[in-house]
Amino acid sequence: MMATGDIAIPSFELLAASGELVGLITQPDRPVGRHRTLTPPRIKVCAQEAGIPVLQPERMRDAEAVEQLRALQPDLVVVMAYGQILSQEVIDVPSIACINAHASLLPRHRGASCIQAAIEAGDDETGITIMYVVKKLDAGDIICRATIPLRGTETGESLHDDLALLAPSALAEAIEMLRAGDVVPTVQDESVMTYAPKLLRAHGFIDWSEPATEVARKIRAYHSWPGTFTTYPSVKSGGDKQLKVFPPVDCFPRMKKPSDALPGMVLGAGPDGMLVSCGGTRGGAVRIATMQPPGARKMNAESFFAGHKIVPGTILGLQSEEKE
Repeated sequence: MMATGDIAIPSFELLAASGELVGLITQPDRPVGRHRTLTPPRIKVCAQEAGIPVLQPERMRDAEAVEQLRALQPDLVVVMAYGQILSQEVIDVPSIACINAHASLLPRHRGASCIQAAIEAGDDETGITIMYVVKKLDAGDIICRATIPLRGTETGESLHDDLALLAPSALAEAIEMLRAGDVVPTVQDESVMTYAPKLLRAHGFIDWSEPATEVARKIRAYHSWPGTFTTYPSVKSGGDKQLKVFPPVDCFPRMKKPSDALPGMVLGAGPDGMLVSCGGTRGGAVRIATMQPPGARKMNAESFFAGHKIVPGTILGLQSEEKE
């Protein structure tokens, strides 16, 4: 198995329990946190506890890394959230196939942020796709898929965990199909493909000119990474301060508003939350009840407004620069 992200851990455990897993290839240990402590991927710890050999090449394309993979003599390579693009040389190593478990219903949402993209787009369902690995990103023929409905309340974090638990069943089905030799691959329809790029923290800045439904989806989709934030004018400092916001978020897509209600204008502020005007052809508004100002803990609206003055008429998001 080639995997790094936590989403792959349940699938790793399935393969490890089969007794047929000959090794794990994962990313090198990386500095984490304020103190930059060198930390291994969690899946590496799982492998060590299970007695599975671990390789951590800096670049899987390097000749030494390819030879290390060949030495394992794998029949099958399973890739999931590994974090590196594979060369054709690597793809050709296993005697049967190199397959990938991808967290969307391909060809919908190729790319790194496919989980967030499904929520942000308002999809009715998502799932796990098992496909053959090819050099083109997430473009291989599909072996099988497993689906789950989206209820409109998921966050990026909760959906990540749901898909992690869904993946082993899809992977087990694909392995049995490969073992039996009865795979009928499905070619992806390129005309309906969308691309979900890697998200950066700056992508979490809220554009209040978007409709309320899109703002609400973004707040859910980007929790807990990269998170969402806006800015508000500070009476004390005279400048703008960053305000992180969190789900759940109430959405009022057809709410009637004052004629002078601009996107980002605070319409109400109290113990039940902060009501913010949104844009778009129908406008609407969202109400946020959990937030975090700079240098403070995450708090509910009642606690926030006890120490911070944001009154109706305040315009949020006038300054988009991220402040840490």
